Amino acid sequence: MTVHPSDLGPEDLGALADWRRALHRRPELSGAEAETAAAVARMLAAQGPDRIWTGLGGDGVAATWAGAAPGPAILVRAELDALPIAEESSAPHVSEFSGRAHLCGHDGHMAILAGLARRLGRVRPARGRAILLFQPAAETGAGAAAVLADPRFAEIAPDMAVALHNLPGLPRGAVRVAPGPACCASRGMRIRLRGREAHASSPETGLSPAPALSRRLQELPARCAGAGPADPGFRMVTLTHARMGAPAFGISPGRAELFATLRTRDDEEMDALVEEARALAEAAAAGHGLILDVGWEDVFAACVNAREPARALARGAAAAGLSVSADGLPMRFSEDFGRFGAAAPGALLLRGAGADQPPLHDAGYDFPDALIAEGVALFSEVLDDLLGRADGG
Repeated sequence: MTVHPSDLGPEDLGALADWRRALHRRPELSGAEAETAAAVARMLAAQGPDRIWTGLGGDGVAATWAGAAPGPAILVRAELDALPIAEESSAPHVSEFSGRAHLCGHDGHMAILAGLARRLGRVRPARGRAILLFQPAAETGAGAAAVLADPRFAEIAPDMAVALHNLPGLPRGAVRVAPGPACCASRGMRIRLRGREAHASSPETGLSPAPALSRRLQELPARCAGAGPADPGFRMVTLTHARMGAPAFGISPGRAELFATLRTRDDEEMDALVEEARALAEAAAAGHGLILDVGWEDVFAACVNAREPARALARGAAAAGLSVSADGLPMRFSEDFGRFGAAAPGALLLRGAGADQPPLHDAGYDFPDALIAEGVALFSEVLDDLLGRADGG
């Protein structure tokens, strides 16, 4: 990577690491990121953008820096939210809140974009616009859709959108990106069955959901197909929660609840799996005279990388000295970034956080600060490639 006077030095990187740790200490959950969003807005304002948007799709924040010449608008996205998991760490920046923590690295993603904002504040693009977006509610799958539905997103109007996600287990210096499927579609299915309670000595006088629940516990996982998401017909159903009746010995239950996560390689296969899963639930309820309620939560579209932004990310990663391949794609997990493909061609890059790191969503995970400089370098190369530099560097 070529070094320019605007590139970040040790003092910048130290300040960015401190900022990340401050965010890490004060995590906020999806849909309730007001304090984090305010910290982001203050940081962006100090870097002289042409415009800042706040309250996008909830707590989303965006800023733009324009070049003097016409050109494309390139959006770089990070996430605001943390997870409802208790952190297990002795680090001085451990979460101050019980039961919530930045265990997915979104604090690090925000720090990378903060570094990019510093660079844009020093040297603007030569053409077009650079847009930094801090998206709310990425963990629930609701945030990207809410941002896109915000009428003010039409003012941002990107021509291309890019993002990265850190990936522990993948060695430092390794990058995974390619055109095509990057992350699976997924959605949570909630099945509620209602019958009628009875005395445990006379269960025939009631209407128990136990037989229907038992069948669904077997039938839903049987819808799995394919060895992995590289297979076009890949399907995965994970049972995540089941509950029936009261915790008592004298009552035959009258209510049951089952949660399952459905996962597919693409949105079309998800549509088919949803209909099959719904039909199974309806057949179970009807066959046992039960009242059925089916709900859907945490709905994620498949993340499919468009050709040009994927190539731009690969070029930027290579220029930043990283090793690029498509090994392991697509990933089984889901990414809310996939929604942005409806607004502009987009691509997601997976960045190795180290082979020995705890996995994402683990109580002991903490984003490595060393990745901040590498992330800024990668996105700087992408923006320089697509938009140029106003100083001609």
